Amino acid sequence: MRVAFVIYDGFQILDLTGPHEVFEATGRYECLVVGPRPGPVTASGGIRVDAPCGTDLAPETIDTLVVAGGVGVDRARSDAALVGWVARAARTARRVASVCSGALLLAEAGVLDGRRVTTHWGRAEQLRAEYPGLAVDCDPIFVQDGHVWTSAGVTAGMDLALALVEDDHGRDVAHAVARELVMFLRRPGSQSQFSVPLWSAQPATDPVRAAVSSVQADPGARHTIADLAERSGLSARHLQRRFTAELGVPPAAYVERVRIEAARRALAEGDEPVETLARRLGFGTGETLRRAFHRHVGVAPTDYRVRFRGTREYA
Repeated sequence: MRVAFVIYDGFQILDLTGPHEVFEATGRYECLVVGPRPGPVTASGGIRVDAPCGTDLAPETIDTLVVAGGVGVDRARSDAALVGWVARAARTARRVASVCSGALLLAEAGVLDGRRVTTHWGRAEQLRAEYPGLAVDCDPIFVQDGHVWTSAGVTAGMDLALALVEDDHGRDVAHAVARELVMFLRRPGSQSQFSVPLWSAQPATDPVRAAVSSVQADPGARHTIADLAERSGLSARHLQRRFTAELGVPPAAYVERVRIEAARRALAEGDEPVETLARRLGFGTGETLRRAFHRHVGVAPTDYRVRFRGTREYA
C-alpha cells in the first residue's frame, strides 16, 4: 500500500514525521513524500525535508493520500499546480486524510465539499468562514466521513494514522505499533481536543478567579452557585453574570467540564470503579457520570478506560 504525504514550504514537521513513523513501523506500507517540486522543502521550524518527487512526477497509484498542515498552508492554497494535483490524486486514492490545517488544502481542492470535518481548533473558524459548505466540528481529534479522514493538530495525526492502520490490518497490528512508539492505542476520534486550559477562557477579575480556583482545586466538592458566590464575595446573581461574561460558560457548565476532565485523568490512571469515581467527583451516581461523560467525550467511561489502559500495558 502506497501512502503519499503532501508537503510544501512552511508545513508542520510533526504532521509529516508522526504519521509517517506510524505507517513505517508496520512494515506494510510504502511511504512517499511529495512536494510541489523535487528536492528540499522547508518546514515551518526551518528543518528541510527532501521530497523525492514533485507533483509532476508523482506516481498515479496512491492508496492513501495524507496532506500535512502548517503555517504555509495558506500560501500553498494559491499554488494552482499543487491544488490541482491534490484534487486529481484524491479522486483516484482509496482514502484521503489531512493533519491539522492540511484540511484547508483539501478544502481548496474540493475534496471536503459537503463533508463533516475537523482541524486544529485554532483554524476552525477560518475553515468555516472560507468553506461554508463544510460541517466543521473542532472538538474531535479526528473525524471520518466516508473515505475522507481529517484530524486535529500535530500529535492527533499519529492517532489518525493508528486508526488507519487498525482499519487496514486490525487491532493487533495497531497495538504492536503503539507499543513500539510508546503511544496510547488509541485515543478515540471522538475524544475532545480540549482540556480545561484550552476550552476555557481565563478569569479577568479576582472574584471570578476565586470561584474558578476553588473548582479546580477540588472538583468533587459542593460547587452550587450559592457556594461559589460565597467564595467570590459576590451575590449569586452577580457572580452568574460575571462568570459567564468572563469565561464564556455559566458556572454549572464550567463545574461539569472540570469534573469531566478529572474523571478522564482518573479513568486513565487508576482502577476506581465508575460508581465510586462518580461519588468522589460530585456526579452523585454512576449513571449521571456516564451521561455527562458521553456528552462531552463521546465514549462511555469504561470504553475510555479500556482504550487507555490497553496501550499502557504495552508501553
